[in-house]
Amino acid sequence: MLKYSRVFGLVVFVFLFAMCNQKSKNDSNKETILKGKMDITVDETVKPIVDDQIAVFEGTYYEAHISVTPKSEAELINDLLNLKAKVAVTTRDLTKEEKARFEKNKINPRVTSFAVDAIALISNKSNNDTLIALKTVIDFMQGKSDPRIKGLVFDNPNSSTVRYMKELAKVKNIPATGVFSFKTNDEVIKFVSENDGMIGVVGVNWLSQPSPSMIEAIKKINILSVKGLNDDKYYDPSQSDLILRKYPLARDLYIINCQGYSGLGMGFASFIAGDIGQRIVLKSGLMPVRTPGRKLKIRSQIINDKE
Repeated sequence: MLKYSRVFGLVVFVFLFAMCNQKSKNDSNKETILKGKMDITVDETVKPIVDDQIAVFEGTYYEAHISVTPKSEAELINDLLNLKAKVAVTTRDLTKEEKARFEKNKINPRVTSFAVDAIALISNKSNNDTLIALKTVIDFMQGKSDPRIKGLVFDNPNSSTVRYMKELAKVKNIPATGVFSFKTNDEVIKFVSENDGMIGVVGVNWLSQPSPSMIEAIKKINILSVKGLNDDKYYDPSQSDLILRKYPLARDLYIINCQGYSGLGMGFASFIAGDIGQRIVLKSGLMPVRTPGRKLKIRSQIINDKE
């Protein structure tokens, strides 16, 4: 009898050990705001700033792993609406119609703004004129020729930059001639650097944080100063003009979280909107929505270290 009791006790011990081990394994795989794996879809025009944020986030929280899929704005929004993506970084907020579709699916997206971005207009370095009026670009988008522009070059026909410029020009379709598109911002920059008279339309982050392979191409372009529709002055896509909202092609960046629970999407959104994330934005050349504070130590007298 004692022998069977020992065997029974051993079986119970092994069973409990296995259950605890399985529970521990399940807990270790459970996603939290600072732990787990997550896919994030990103507007291709702002990918560099998101890459920077993820690098620091993962370097701070070692159990967090985020993979990035860059897409055009049209693809990105469709993925969100069709529940193929749960977290995305966009250059615009959701429309009323899009929010209504989420409500229909009983989903309440959390939208967090975290930076002010800019659409930059670039030209070949051989062009000495570094000024351009926004009306000139809009007229070209409306099909009106201009001797100063041989062509407009976009990254993707479904990109946020195309949508932005179409809205400004109040046109449904881009002109059949004189407007070109590639797949990436890097391709636009390279094309403009090799072709005089072309005006490229790119996200400014690709210029402020170029990849090593693009440094030489960027040396061969000008970043144009732009005059707004109701302004007499020209402004640059710089942090100073962005914070004052002087640059006419400024836009906000958002992270949209449709996870519906306290997961990594919530943690990452809080991170980029927090102090560290906003400092990363500031360093990138974009403008944070909340300027990080600085602590200053004021001394009543200067101390000579030699004394």
